[in-house]
Amino acid sequence: MTATARLSTGHGLDQFQKHLTTHNKSPNTICVYRYAVEQFYKLYPQLTPRNLQLYKVYLLEHYKPKTVNLRIRALNCYMEYRHTAIPPVTMIKIQQKTYLDKIISQADYEYLKRRLVENEDYNYYFMVRLITATGVRVSELVTFEVEDAFRGHKDIYSKGNKMRRVYIPRLLITELQKWLKAARRSTGPLFLNRFGSPISPSGIRAQFKVLAARYNLDPEVMYPHSFRHRFAKNFIEKCGDISLLSDLLGHESIETTRIYLRRSSSEQYRIVNKVVDW
Repeated sequence: MTATARLSTGHGLDQFQKHLTTHNKSPNTICVYRYAVEQFYKLYPQLTPRNLQLYKVYLLEHYKPKTVNLRIRALNCYMEYRHTAIPPVTMIKIQQKTYLDKIISQADYEYLKRRLVENEDYNYYFMVRLITATGVRVSELVTFEVEDAFRGHKDIYSKGNKMRRVYIPRLLITELQKWLKAARRSTGPLFLNRFGSPISPSGIRAQFKVLAARYNLDPEVMYPHSFRHRFAKNFIEKCGDISLLSDLLGHESIETTRIYLRRSSSEQYRIVNKVVDW
């Protein structure tokens, strides 16, 4: 029996994974949560308050704050599942920036679209368009079907079996349908890889880095979530309804959405130079 198998059997990780599945956790969340529990037990033999604090120190020494909090959240979820009397581990406070950076600019977005069309790379052209026009996550993007493009919307189910409707703008629907009809596609996954199979989020992330190098774009802003941010920034600037934006993005709290009210550091600097004359 392998070490991983012993961990699964001895600490009920398989049952924990089933528990997460029944509570509608995403496949990525389930993978991350399971990994965190496995990592804890590889480092410490027992689930005790002291070992949990030692694990927290270990995380702080080896990972970024967001990863630390994600692993802590996973352990707290596992303890809740086990009905332990151990108090939850407190997460660390992450100081939020007063500005919002590392988002692809509107100019670079327009440039990228133009270059993708010129090179007839319509698969990635429509990926970029769909994320930026709807704000979907890359994990949601890969679930789109051809039928959704003809229907004009997609219903996405997330945590707690909550449903949100993603609306595809009319102009994009027209372009998508023209592309699909030319390719004689009427059913199946909307986006395919070069082998004709459904594309994966990791495949999209990797190709975005290739596109950054190919078109001389900043690799730090060439990632799928950057285009989701672009949608949110454009929407809040043109509409101003933060409550509606929160619903469209599928945020559990409107506080998460408030980040899009912030300016980038370059925007802040430009405004200061324009306003301050004393």
